[in-house]
Amino acid sequence: MRELLRVGDGFDLGAVDPSSTPGVDLDKSEGREALAEGAAELATLQELMWANSRHGDERRVLLVLQAMDTAGKGGIVRHVVGAVDPLGVRIAAFKAPTEEEKAHDFLWRIRKRLPQPGELGVFDRSHYEDVLIHRVRGLSSPEVVEERYGLINDFERELVAGGTRVVKVMLHISNSEQRERLAERLDRADKHWKYSPGDVDERQLWPAYMDAYQLALTRTSTPEAPWFVVPADRKWYARLAVQSLLLDALRGLDQRWPLADFDVEAEKKRLAGS
Repeated sequence: MRELLRVGDGFDLGAVDPSSTPGVDLDKSEGREALAEGAAELATLQELMWANSRHGDERRVLLVLQAMDTAGKGGIVRHVVGAVDPLGVRIAAFKAPTEEEKAHDFLWRIRKRLPQPGELGVFDRSHYEDVLIHRVRGLSSPEVVEERYGLINDFERELVAGGTRVVKVMLHISNSEQRERLAERLDRADKHWKYSPGDVDERQLWPAYMDAYQLALTRTSTPEAPWFVVPADRKWYARLAVQSLLLDALRGLDQRWPLADFDVEAEKKRLAGS
């Protein structure tokens, strides 16, 4: 699945079917079962990373989630990341920058929320807002946006060199599916808090956002920190795909449980006699 979703040379976002399920030949029920089965391994691998960090291992994993509204970022956090021990998880949701954040370079607030050794970090939106919405809305000049692609690549290379595995995911939802999900929010009183009239305004800019994503994905998908585009019209598939990407990243750490720094047998005897 990793190679099927990876953004490589010649990538065309417009050619990706948001309702497709690359690499998975399952129905919705089977997909949910597969997600539940993978949750145990994900939890174990994350605990391994956390345990090894207590013994000096500097490695960590950062999941970057970018998407149009309603694409399912929250569902990924709840149903995928929610399966692991929260003790080793650090989640950051980036909204419009504060005045203090605006006084610094655009990566300043990002650096403050990075995962520490042993942690699984999750960015609900990220530094990519500063090349996506800034390009679409003209919040920065084209020259500044162009410069930021290079700054982002340098930043992510720095993260990887320091022991962070970066998993960047764009949840790719279709325009029609987003309309249906927004309509559901309007139909349900318990979902009104998730709706904003500005959501419809953003829909008017859909083509511009797709162009901005195409540029960001191709300019910043690097060997060190590649992008993965996950079709997101089917929520069960998106969750299963992201779980698979996280499992791949954690398996790649090739971890073992840290050895005891005390005499285990002696401690058993002391405990039995206590």
